[in-house]
Amino acid sequence: MLEKYSEESITTLDWREHIRKRPGMYIGKLGDGAAQDDGIYVLLKEVLDNSVDEFAMGFGKQIEVSINEKGVRVRDFGRGIPLGKLFDVASKMNTGAKYDSKVFKKSVGLNGVGIKAVNALSHNFIIKAYREKQVKQIDFSQGNLITEHPILPSNSHDGTEVIFKPDSELFGDFHYLDEYVETMIRNYVYLNSGLTIHFNGNKFYSKNGLKDLLTENIGDAGLYPIIHLKGEDIEIALTHGNQYGEEYFSFANGQYTSQGGTHLLSFKEGIVKAIRDFYKKDFDVMDIRTSIIAAISIKVEEPVFESQTKTKLGSKTISPDGISIRNFIVDFVSTNLNNYLHKNSETANILLAKIQDSEKERKAIVGIQKLARERAKKVSLHNKKLRDCKIHYNSTNELRLESTIFITEGDSASGSITSARNPQTQAVFSLRGKPLNTYGMTKRVIYENEEFNLLQAALDIEEAMENLRYNKIVLATDADVDGMHIRLLMITFFLNFFPDLVRNHHLYVLQTPLFRVRSKKQTQYCYDEFEKEVALKVLGENSEITRFKGLGEISPDEFKHFIGEKIRLDPVLLNREEPISQILDFYMGKNTPKRQGFIIENLKVDVD
Repeated sequence: MLEKYSEESITTLDWREHIRKRPGMYIGKLGDGAAQDDGIYVLLKEVLDNSVDEFAMGFGKQIEVSINEKGVRVRDFGRGIPLGKLFDVASKMNTGAKYDSKVFKKSVGLNGVGIKAVNALSHNFIIKAYREKQVKQIDFSQGNLITEHPILPSNSHDGTEVIFKPDSELFGDFHYLDEYVETMIRNYVYLNSGLTIHFNGNKFYSKNGLKDLLTENIGDAGLYPIIHLKGEDIEIALTHGNQYGEEYFSFANGQYTSQGGTHLLSFKEGIVKAIRDFYKKDFDVMDIRTSIIAAISIKVEEPVFESQTKTKLGSKTISPDGISIRNFIVDFVSTNLNNYLHKNSETANILLAKIQDSEKERKAIVGIQKLARERAKKVSLHNKKLRDCKIHYNSTNELRLESTIFITEGDSASGSITSARNPQTQAVFSLRGKPLNTYGMTKRVIYENEEFNLLQAALDIEEAMENLRYNKIVLATDADVDGMHIRLLMITFFLNFFPDLVRNHHLYVLQTPLFRVRSKKQTQYCYDEFEKEVALKVLGENSEITRFKGLGEISPDEFKHFIGEKIRLDPVLLNREEPISQILDFYMGKNTPKRQGFIIENLKVDVD
């Protein structure tokens, strides 16, 4: 029977109720902090954006950030929010100074929404404004006003201070990973030369902007000195390495646009045009861009982003009445890069040799590629290796960030995960036995090896990373020696051929329980010995203990607990100071004695 549709069916939510009911519209998703795009990092970014905007307008050269178990504190030394409008700024939607382009000409946030989302999604939220020897503080909880303190005299410097703790009702047992926070902070200082950010006692500062960004991310791995070019409202940096794939860092108005947008597409076009014009040869696009490591930052008036999380720029013009972003960037890059290569012949020669090497390798495997694609297409018609999901990362669906592919080994494990998964957003790819150790191999092996060929086709990453079909690539292997070995071999494969998948935080390892502790009334799943001992104290020493030897022993009904809302994922993170080539050489190369010594030194032995 259909429900009656009447006036009573119409509901109006206030601002805080709407944010809490539809957080995805404001922060993308929730999450516990294991993923870089989890909502708790968006909350931090929304607060930091306001402080950085103050610096960009010429006020306050330092920002203090601290994060601990009590929550997050951000203190800037800008002008401070006008005291009489503090409540409105923190709790009234579409309220802020950034509608006035004279005050915030090229700001990150323009809609007056971000800080309200932080307020509504926090267990406690305190905002203080220091201005003209006075301070005002207002306390909230889940967006509700708790205390509005009177204006008091103050000797503190002007600025704004925000203290908040994300709401555990929404984010669960969340935790901030320093690696992700530091990446965010580094990006802020790279894009704002002269800005100093202090985070938990560490100082972050950049003198050379995007050149520093590339230097810190590639170490000494560049084939030629980083090309660093700056103009009005635009800055670029680029070099080539020895790795496969392409790696880009793109920014608009100081915002890291992880999904790119009009500026990144134009940047790629400009690079190709400049190189073809300089060498007067119609090189293939992939030969030019293979192994490139590059960054671009532009400033746009009244930027248009594709969502509140601002991960993709949608603007078409530099200003409402200005030239197109495409023409602006292509003209700048093609002209200035062409001029640079004319003045730096040694770099031009190294770049030419790199392009020619890529061309030779590509032509050498053209025939193999064609056969591999046909084989992958044929297999996909009756493919038991991939159980796909319905929503993918390269779609416009709001659940795209939840899209996940589990890579597992063996029919029993893949069968259990397949039965337990959410077919809307979770796919399963089944490996057959241990994969090859690809260290030192060329990309030819991907097309010659059926497992890698089909995996590449499933991920759709042969042509470009923008086609990636899943936000999370999760290695789901047994927690034994063989499982660890398979995990290591797969990480080697991704680092060797698709390193940007790892750098952009798409690769994870699934945690699965080692023990099931079951009493007559309750069952607990434990991921280590400590959790098992705690469970025995709670459920009783006579409880039944099951030790899972492999994923295949976990039933589909049980698997639902481990790959649902309470999924535990360990992100695969790269050490910023150590190039990928050195990492792979140490762990997968032929330096057996050195590696053996490392294992012995770091081996943990339980002593009774």
